[in-house]
Amino acid sequence: MTRIIAGRAGSLTLTVPGAGTRPTSERVRESLFGALESVGVIPDAAVLDLYAGSGALGLEALSRGARSADLVERAPKAAAIADRNAKSVARTIPEVRISVHRAAADTYLRSTTQMWDLVFVDPPYDMTDAELSATLELLVPRLEPDALIILERSRRSGEPDLPAALTVERSKAYGDTALWWVGRA
Repeated sequence: MTRIIAGRAGSLTLTVPGAGTRPTSERVRESLFGALESVGVIPDAAVLDLYAGSGALGLEALSRGARSADLVERAPKAAAIADRNAKSVARTIPEVRISVHRAAADTYLRSTTQMWDLVFVDPPYDMTDAELSATLELLVPRLEPDALIILERSRRSGEPDLPAALTVERSKAYGDTALWWVGRA
């Protein structure tokens, strides 16, 4: 069972897609959001959740005070689940803006003019470094000046190959999962 951990929609149960996604564990989300709250990046943030799956990361940010979330998911079944979860959160927090976009990450980033303060990037573990770097390159012009990217990958992937405009600020491993905090260089 996946749920919103804390905030205004705390304890709300989320549906998760079956095969083809890898939901971020509750333990990792709890630690991540505690750290994000301690540095004050969530309140009033515009959030992007790329490779959203169930949308749990973006929806958790909304529950904790973000003003908007764009959930981007290519897989039709997962996008439908993210949409259902978004509607559940919207019933609890009606003043936030939540949009679910059924599109590939790169396609969406090429077509939008939206700017974000906080971005969750949780691509499939088998995504190559070159593919990830290309996606991050498309993301750079859409970042607010002090934006933060949280990149989730397999710990075995090693430190990501970032575009020159981005730099790793810190990282932390949780079992096989690694999180990189990425900001502007």
